[in-house]
Amino acid sequence: MTEMRHVIRTERERREAEWLSPAATLAANSKGRAIAEPLDDYRTAFERDRDRIQHSKAFRRLKHKTQVFIHPEGDHFVTRLTHTVQVTQIGRAIAVGLGLNESLTEAICLGHDVGHTPFGHIGEEALTPYGEGDWLHSAQSVRVLSKLEPLNLSWEVLDGIRAHSWRIEQPPATQEGFVCRFADRIAYLTYDVQDALRAGVLDRDEVPPTAFKVFGEDVGSGWIATMIHAVIDASVDSGHVTMDDRVLEAMHVLRDFMFERVYLRPEAEAQKERAIFVIRQLVDYYLSHPSDIPDTYRIEGADTLTQSIDYVAGMTDRYALSEHDRIFRLKLFP
Repeated sequence: MTEMRHVIRTERERREAEWLSPAATLAANSKGRAIAEPLDDYRTAFERDRDRIQHSKAFRRLKHKTQVFIHPEGDHFVTRLTHTVQVTQIGRAIAVGLGLNESLTEAICLGHDVGHTPFGHIGEEALTPYGEGDWLHSAQSVRVLSKLEPLNLSWEVLDGIRAHSWRIEQPPATQEGFVCRFADRIAYLTYDVQDALRAGVLDRDEVPPTAFKVFGEDVGSGWIATMIHAVIDASVDSGHVTMDDRVLEAMHVLRDFMFERVYLRPEAEAQKERAIFVIRQLVDYYLSHPSDIPDTYRIEGADTLTQSIDYVAGMTDRYALSEHDRIFRLKLFP
């Protein structure tokens, strides 16, 4: 009979202290939660956070949210959920290679996009006019996990989610937060190219030659492995999470190319305009009909505009379209 034994939280925390790199964030040293709660017998604080995010409703909704292509034909295009899983795997691989805290990295990566609107980044553009400054999914992700579906996550997890986007000027407070930044970009660039090739939006010979020269010929696991290694090796040399300059420059070239040829391509303009129209009409409708907003989105202290945006931003693509159709079809054809 195989022998087993209990591996309790204190032993796992001891292992972290003994085995992780000096730059790693130890669960035992967490700044804690907004609301104090008893420690788990087996799981560290960051392991609990990882599990809480995976079991959340906001995480489940990602399966029906756009990554890049709205309503793609075919079963193999990346959704916001599969993107999140890919980011988490890449983040974990980097964390393991650098001796950083895997559980903290996983929790940040799993939660980084739960605040995304329907229709991907188009939704951010649609909601920006309703407030001051850019509407950011990263801030909404923190709001979702703190207010709308409060999970009482550790400070380090929320900070990493807040700052996972390179658009955020105040950087992450942990090296694990920086890992998520790189993992996110590695995942979306690799699989957005793959999806664009699959959809016929790009031909392989249109992709910048420097991408194949630096990342390799395999658009997929080969590219990802090259970029993961470039992060690990450069980070060991520098003492903080970063990427090899040559690989980083190739990534910047590819990102600029993808914005020009895929993300902002003229052919996608009609879809973009429809998505913005749907989101704004829904927000305006709920502003005028606040009683139609579900109770779970009527957060105490939030004004009607905030509640409307919370509700619409949380919708999946198909739910937003069906609600728009239901509301405005009934208005046209009572």
